[in-house]
Amino acid sequence: MKWYFQFTPHDTYDFDAEETPVLIDIDYHGKPRKLLIEANRNGFVYLLDRTNGHFLSAKRFVPRVNWATGIDAKGRPISAQLQPSASGTLICPGVVGATNWYSPSWNQRTGLFYFMTLDSCSIITTRPQEFVPGRPFYATGSRDAPDGKSQAVLVAFDPQTNKIAWKYPQAGDGQPWGGVMSTATGVVFFAGLGGFFEAAEGRSGKSLWHFNTGQQLHASPMSYAVDGKQYVAIASGDDLFSFALP
Repeated sequence: MKWYFQFTPHDTYDFDAEETPVLIDIDYHGKPRKLLIEANRNGFVYLLDRTNGHFLSAKRFVPRVNWATGIDAKGRPISAQLQPSASGTLICPGVVGATNWYSPSWNQRTGLFYFMTLDSCSIITTRPQEFVPGRPFYATGSRDAPDGKSQAVLVAFDPQTNKIAWKYPQAGDGQPWGGVMSTATGVVFFAGLGGFFEAAEGRSGKSLWHFNTGQQLHASPMSYAVDGKQYVAIASGDDLFSFALP
């Protein structure tokens, strides 16, 4: 092992880092760097030097984060001292995370990192359980927060400025389970809520196109070419939808 970086030390909120870390090579603060960028379930997007694991920056990307008040200069969370309890503790982001396993996308031309997010909270509880070897062990549980509010948003993040470049809010409540893909021309395709396959302009976040598949989207978009013609496709429900570009 050459190095490691722990996003949520002593994690008691189920913020395991399932999200895809993305390797980017850019001129960062005046010199070429080999970097790693990851949007984490805990509500912060991180930038690291991938050659040595050195922490460079972190930015909160959802409105409600209460388990930590911020990230210190070494990349460690500043704990708010909130822990699961027998009666239940309100923790934000919720148990499904501020993002999850579905794919993000880095675009070298726009210099932006795109990923789907969810602003939500959960009540995290503890429940006594005896550990038995070979059997599942869950010493905690969760339920939705009383307000039940959630907001899915496509986010574009600029690692150079450590700021959110733009946001594309989704209509209605719900958890996004589909990924993002950006093209060389800067078009961002993504799996929206309600079965909508959508496209947005990569620099501004302006909506360009959408199509209702009529089924849940639990996949990431892909692109391919046949005889010089480009297509984009996504799996939805039991079907594969493919679209030709002009």
